[in-house]
Amino acid sequence: MADLGVSLAGTANVAFRKSLQRAATGRVGSGSFDGADDRTPLIGRPNGGNDSSNQSFLRGLLGAGSTPGLHSSNVIVRCLASFWDIAKATLYSNYVNVLLIFVPLGIVAGEVGWSPATVFTLNFIAIVPLAAVLSFATEELAARLGESLGGLLNATFGNAVELIVCIVALMNGQIEVVQSSLLGSIISNLLLVMGFCFLLGGIVHMNDSEGNGTEQSFALTTGQVTSTLMTLSSAAMIIPTALYLALDGMGEEEKLASVLQLSRGTSIVLLVLYLAYMWFQLKTHKNLFICPVTELSSTEEEEENESIMSAWAAGAILVIATVVVSFCANYLVDSIDPLVEDFNISKTFIGFILIPIVGNAAEHATACVVAVKNKMDLALGVAMGSSVQIALLVTPFLVLVAWAMGQPMSLRFQTFEIIVFSLSVLVVSYTVRDGKTHYLEGAMLLGLYIIIAIAAAAITTN
Repeated sequence: MADLGVSLAGTANVAFRKSLQRAATGRVGSGSFDGADDRTPLIGRPNGGNDSSNQSFLRGLLGAGSTPGLHSSNVIVRCLASFWDIAKATLYSNYVNVLLIFVPLGIVAGEVGWSPATVFTLNFIAIVPLAAVLSFATEELAARLGESLGGLLNATFGNAVELIVCIVALMNGQIEVVQSSLLGSIISNLLLVMGFCFLLGGIVHMNDSEGNGTEQSFALTTGQVTSTLMTLSSAAMIIPTALYLALDGMGEEEKLASVLQLSRGTSIVLLVLYLAYMWFQLKTHKNLFICPVTELSSTEEEEENESIMSAWAAGAILVIATVVVSFCANYLVDSIDPLVEDFNISKTFIGFILIPIVGNAAEHATACVVAVKNKMDLALGVAMGSSVQIALLVTPFLVLVAWAMGQPMSLRFQTFEIIVFSLSVLVVSYTVRDGKTHYLEGAMLLGLYIIIAIAAAAITTN
């Protein structure tokens, strides 16, 4: 869910930044660096520049705490310090940001014209940390807009990477890749992410103090509402396919025109239902979605709510990350056709299995971490909440965007994809209906995902 996703990402990012501070300062939660604080000048160090002072200055400059020079009287120094402080906060926001080195490599590979496999691989990896940066910037901006607007913003940009990749693919006429990646993202969240959450959380919390087997629990409302919405979206995507088969006596163009008309009308209905769902979650029945877990200490809660950057800075990071993602996505999509020809792999496998991984890698790892910490409401909220956003927001929105572009994208998916999607929703609905889970259910969800991946890999271009 949107608000659960903000809390989830915030908890993990705070823990990661705290570990960096401990490594840099040797003290927990310390914002100072042995004499170097916010008012320490960036140029001209105190105490004559001795070794201890130099080390303190470097800790402040490179550590996770405040950057020296933020309150300097020199405007240029203050601006440079502020810029570097924002850059540090962004870089230290998630452990996967170490992969940002692949961003310039991917762009260079696309510009120079390296082999399709190299271009695809480099930009594939580059999008992973960019997705984490987008998530961090969205979280920071949402925290300053209030609960309702913040939740709406997080829901809108929660799948920004998938949205950007799909729009770029639509501009290139890759409708099959777009459709596969949308359903693949939903299935990845439902089976892969939830499977790992249930498996890892179930193993860690397998027994109680007396050695008896235990189950992890989560709010029934979270599972019931989201599984019902997923069932609805499944039906909405089956009906256009069924209509196409029912119009067997008509010509191909007439059938496609009828399916397009139905898909566009259905997309508008789904968007309205998504708005109703957001109003239900954030306004009228938000009490039903409040996570009851209160394991964070008061110190952690205080640090989690601590401001890291201004709304303007978060907005700038969001815009910059979005632009860079669009470049990497463009090179990624351009390399798909040559990659398919060279390696004889299907666009279904690329869109269904590979592309969904990059957009949610950081959030997937974070969901597993909180599941191990027995915060299943947060883990389930991210996995199923993201699936709902893709099914009821991103997919119908892209159908309307394609309409505006003149691209004939509809809600009629390939038979293999729609059957797999429907079965996945059915299995997950049975899994979450009782509000409890254990490691065996996680193993079953992962097993189903592996079977689907093998089947998708068996599809060739021939």
